[in-house]
Amino acid sequence: MGRAGRAAITSRLAQLKTDWRVDFAVVNGENATSGAGLSGAHAKTLLDAGADCLTLGDHAFDQKDMLQFIETEPRILRPLNFSAQAPGKGARLFDVKGRKILVAQALGQVFMKRPFADPFSALEAALKQLGGQAAVRIVDFHAEATSEKMAMGHFLDGRASLVVGTHTHVPTGDAMILPGGTGYLTDAGMCGDYNSVIGMEKKEPLRRFLTGMPKERFTPATGDATLSGVLIETDQGGKATAITPIREGGRLQASTP
Repeated sequence: MGRAGRAAITSRLAQLKTDWRVDFAVVNGENATSGAGLSGAHAKTLLDAGADCLTLGDHAFDQKDMLQFIETEPRILRPLNFSAQAPGKGARLFDVKGRKILVAQALGQVFMKRPFADPFSALEAALKQLGGQAAVRIVDFHAEATSEKMAMGHFLDGRASLVVGTHTHVPTGDAMILPGGTGYLTDAGMCGDYNSVIGMEKKEPLRRFLTGMPKERFTPATGDATLSGVLIETDQGGKATAITPIREGGRLQASTP
């Protein structure tokens, strides 16, 4: 989320990957550029910092240069169920230490502003097409409603290694392994300054809630950021064996695994 979130990734991700022996890191870059989308330059910054894959979301193309940049950078994914005319891909296979990992992203429909296509059938199709080539399958479900995210977790239980929600900027406390062996977390939370209103400087959101009147643009908060996310471990078959929420630095600092 904005400059603070980028700083959290660039200053901490590489060392965290070493400390926790992480083989593959997915970063949702949805709001990394001024709180609205992701520019090509900032995408490169996050990839150079240690992200192995970047996912986007409903603001995927708010930064117009991403329309071209995504076609040149296979490590960036936009939602599967975005417009059929959208550039880029929503699912891709990655080679990691002799194993293949599938990463896929879809957008939820409940409480979202645009009429996106059905995410359940979109992910079903992606798993049928590519899932057989990868034991480890990671799904980023970019959605507003917790119920829709939970439904997706159960829908993919036993077929995905991890289903993790993004979009709400607020980390949830329900990390668990579902009965079929899928790691699940309703929302990973934002990498950003939590002394804010979901990552934005407090003054303007508060003024709008109090008056109902817009006045100025929201501005991303720039204080010390918390790196938020989730760590998953899998067996050779891709089943989750452990899942641990991450809250590193900033106001939500938690003990490391």
